[in-house]
Amino acid sequence: MHTLDGTDVNIKKIAEIFPNCLTELIGEDGHLHQCIDFDVLRQELSKDVVEGAQERYQFTWPDKKKAIRLANAPTTMTLRPCREESVDFENTQNLYIEGDNLEVLKLLREDYLGKIKMIYIDPPYNTGSDFVYEDDYSQSAIAYAGGSGQTDDLGNRLVQNTESNGRFHTDWLNMMYPRLKVSRDLLTDDGVVFISIDENEADNLKKICDEIFGAYNFITQFVWQNKKGGGNDSVFVAIEHEYVLSYAKNKSSLSAFYEQYSLEYEKRYKEKDDIGRYFWDTFKRKSGKQYYPITCPDGTVLQYDEDGNPISWLRSEKRFHEDIKQGEVRIVPSPNGGWSVQFKQRMPLGKKPRSIFVTETKIIDDKGTTSTGSEDVYDYFKKDVFSNPKPVGLIEYFLGFGVGPNDIVMDFFSGSGTTGEAVMRLNKDGGKRKFILVQLQEIIDKSLEAHSENARRVARNAISVLDELKRPHYLTELGKERIRRAGKKILSENESSKVANGLFSEIETNNTKIDVGFRVLKLDSSNMEDVYYKPEDSSEATLFEDNVKPDRSGEDLLFQVMLECNLSLSAKIQTEKIAGKEVFSVNNGYLIACFDEDVNEEVITAVAKRKPYYFIMRDKSLSSDNVADNFEQIFQAYSKDTIRRIL
Repeated sequence: MHTLDGTDVNIKKIAEIFPNCLTELIGEDGHLHQCIDFDVLRQELSKDVVEGAQERYQFTWPDKKKAIRLANAPTTMTLRPCREESVDFENTQNLYIEGDNLEVLKLLREDYLGKIKMIYIDPPYNTGSDFVYEDDYSQSAIAYAGGSGQTDDLGNRLVQNTESNGRFHTDWLNMMYPRLKVSRDLLTDDGVVFISIDENEADNLKKICDEIFGAYNFITQFVWQNKKGGGNDSVFVAIEHEYVLSYAKNKSSLSAFYEQYSLEYEKRYKEKDDIGRYFWDTFKRKSGKQYYPITCPDGTVLQYDEDGNPISWLRSEKRFHEDIKQGEVRIVPSPNGGWSVQFKQRMPLGKKPRSIFVTETKIIDDKGTTSTGSEDVYDYFKKDVFSNPKPVGLIEYFLGFGVGPNDIVMDFFSGSGTTGEAVMRLNKDGGKRKFILVQLQEIIDKSLEAHSENARRVARNAISVLDELKRPHYLTELGKERIRRAGKKILSENESSKVANGLFSEIETNNTKIDVGFRVLKLDSSNMEDVYYKPEDSSEATLFEDNVKPDRSGEDLLFQVMLECNLSLSAKIQTEKIAGKEVFSVNNGYLIACFDEDVNEEVITAVAKRKPYYFIMRDKSLSSDNVADNFEQIFQAYSKDTIRRIL
């Protein structure tokens, strides 16, 4: 009921390579712990390098070591499902997770290890008015994770990071470092991360990314023109750009980047064969050096044009004859009489992206500006309810860099939910891409005290919308509503869509169903009472009490064990009654769980006969000592290989 300790995992990996470096030391808790003898490890790795406190190239700041330890520290927190706020909970493969993104990333680290193809984040830029996460280094990992979660008295663990703060850059770095460190583990080997930022922290962000992802995995720092016009009130220079840093998990495994062509451009390539899409283009060229006669089917020889000049052809004579045999070139009657030589102009994989991109619509789709992002959202609410949301076109642009039709995309600073809409829109090509969005329940009311009148105006608009919807003033509530409305619009844009179940429906595109739903999960403290983790601190009477918190449902427990059984949080869940007890079946019986009380032999036998890989139930579930005595015998008889676990 807690995630792995990252430090223990690293110790095990080093011990596998250098077993002689493993030792035991007494920790702060008074117990012996396995650890690495760094003196021995240094001997194993040393070269002709001067030892000691020598000057070296490094990037450091106060509490950096604590930030690294925080990334490795385990968590006992859990994710609780929220059906009533979800869209098509039963069928969707998309996730919207509310809570501290560091704790959420830790919970996902084992189950989604190496499964996320692309991460895009738009974190706080540290402009002097942004809020940053205030992580607590003073508590132990268990005490920190086992607390109420991610909020202060106002329901918020964010603090404003003003320029007058003596730890201005330090606090921002300590927020970003552990989150990026954990997120790297989630990427596929050919995965890639894109991070939006401006000049306030671009330099520092690149330094910590060089350390976390490796400088050799740096792809580029894109420059995006995010504004057009205005700026005459600037003191020195009108800033019209932001940056997007890009790193690969392993650049040697990464496929080449190509920009995706717009639909208008693709329409030109109407023909298709086994190789791909193409159109017939003229083989004749106005200038060139490929001169030779071509004999047409009726014996006509094409060698000179109407002005008596020799005709230049696209390719060499040898290549021409090869292409004729392979069907890459044809000679057809011309509409104006005579003959026309044509070749298959094949659609390229794409155009190589440029590190500087401006907002223009030519061959490549428009990537938009900050104003475009606001217009995207305004269309849904008829008010500005988000500050500087990223445009859908920008995220779609990055998704075009190798995100396959079945890949998972993550955004753990999801804010306005643009990434979710971008994924859904891209799936209009028939793909089944999935998104995981993570966002803290940030209280919008705090922005009413912002220095900027525009920020206060946006906050008032957001609050008015949430009041109309009768929902709490959380940024997450707006984000979810934006995705709901975006999904509805995507459905209405397709003529073959069929509206069902309120907001949710499916679009038939190339016999594929587009998923515009999402399953809502909320970060919370563990489902288990403290006695589960620290029985040594409990009284004898307490040890015999139920170790599950009284306000937790069977479905709450199910989602906690799904992660432990390496099952996707979007896995298919079926519920049925066996002898009056609620039984959960996940992924067609791979995991079967029952958390009701007074479970008898009839239920146990029915489950065992289905031969699940896992069967999990509560310690207090068995109806009698007799049932407990027969539990193992029943599984030995019907499904001895099933892994049985008792909470």
